Amino acid sequence: MKILAFSDLHISQDAADALVAASAEADLVIGAGDFCNRREGLDQAMAMIEGIAAPFVMVPGNCESLDELRAAAPAGAHVLHGEGVEIGGLRLFGLGYGVPVTPFGAWSCDLTEEAAADLLAPCEAADVMVFHSPPKGIADVTGGWFSVGSTAIRDAIARVQPQLAVCGHIHDCWGREGMIGATRVVNLGPRVNWFEIGARP
Repeated sequence: MKILAFSDLHISQDAADALVAASAEADLVIGAGDFCNRREGLDQAMAMIEGIAAPFVMVPGNCESLDELRAAAPAGAHVLHGEGVEIGGLRLFGLGYGVPVTPFGAWSCDLTEEAAADLLAPCEAADVMVFHSPPKGIADVTGGWFSVGSTAIRDAIARVQPQLAVCGHIHDCWGREGMIGATRVVNLGPRVNWFEIGARP
């Protein structure tokens, strides 16, 4: 399956235009959170990407709540947060929000490590895991050289061992990647990222 994946659109028209154009070649599109800014402009962001016709999987970032994204998402999109879905034989599991809790204040949609671990516990198998936040130690370093990724997400990836795990959230690490066991982990950013993933038998 040919997958187009991105994160952190943040209402960028240029990024949205490139993603919509590329999506014509995609079997599946993944949006890994932060479509808007500080809980504002979500409808505008969704309008920018309404031209995406492929099956669409999304998780909420810390800039939009689960309820807000479910209300605004394109018809037929799968909004995941502690849930999985199967598309074309490919098993996906998603968890949004900032993990651990960010320093951004009341507007930010965040989870503690404990709450994230509880939501990840039901995932027993997946081909692709979709997160907003990165796992601890991979593509999670801020400009001040602080590692701010999630231990709960890292533990879940290590346990489930999907073929691919995608994330965003840490802008300084867009485009960076690493491995957890046999799993490739990629911090996407608001650009066209292509992956070829086949369903396991």
